[in-house]
Amino acid sequence: MNNKKIVRDGHMHSPYCPHGTKDSFEMYVDKALIEGLEEITFTEHMPFPCYFIDDKEFQDECAPNEEVIEKYFKDVEEIKLKYKDKIKINIGLEVDFVDGYEEGTKRLLNSYGPKLEDGLISVHFIKMGDEYVAIDGKEGFERALEFYGTTEKVYDKYYETLLKAIKSDLGEYKPHRVGHPNLIRIFNKLYPLEYKNKELLEEIVREIKSRNYEVDVNTAGLRKPYCGEIYVSDIFKHLIDEYGIKKVYGSDSHTASDAGRDFDKE
Repeated sequence: MNNKKIVRDGHMHSPYCPHGTKDSFEMYVDKALIEGLEEITFTEHMPFPCYFIDDKEFQDECAPNEEVIEKYFKDVEEIKLKYKDKIKINIGLEVDFVDGYEEGTKRLLNSYGPKLEDGLISVHFIKMGDEYVAIDGKEGFERALEFYGTTEKVYDKYYETLLKAIKSDLGEYKPHRVGHPNLIRIFNKLYPLEYKNKELLEEIVREIKSRNYEVDVNTAGLRKPYCGEIYVSDIFKHLIDEYGIKKVYGSDSHTASDAGRDFDKE
């Protein structure tokens, strides 16, 4: 149980998220105010640098395109002004690390970076040979499980990709907060595993520490039917605490009602 009042939500989406809701920016901000928050960051998904999976329709559901993201920036600027006397609002992006597409990601960050005040670097996709799969969808997770053979090896691949994301050179505008680092546990009730590769997890935490990065203490896992835990948990959580990594709570809200949600559950 976390006894300290959390007054910042560092991970919120928007009506421009293609897999979210059409709840307005005002609805998100009003819910944040009800929750007693003093600062929030809208972290809409950054567009992808290219198509890298066969299912174009699916990929289009993952993130807005470049035209839409410009509307997002404009709207957040306006909402910042509207609520400037009530709450601090930051313009941010959630940046997907896609192994092998670092230069394209860097190009987009160089374009958007001057507008950004905050953000996240996250892993949703892992490689299976020459293919990519979204591990936070049940079909994708099970495809990865079939490809790698065991749940432990799927975890290994996810955390190896996360380590690459942290170490990657994405330029001066690369976000300094690691999004939902335990996302791979989204299906832990279906495929339970007590992951014991402390060496790999500790290497990840050391790299976070050496760069003075933060971690996203992401409460969305509590609301996932096959997860039921925060996305910093178990060994990873102990290491984060041991190394004194800065934690920023994030609701990962895709609907206004989830803004600031479950911050008392750690």
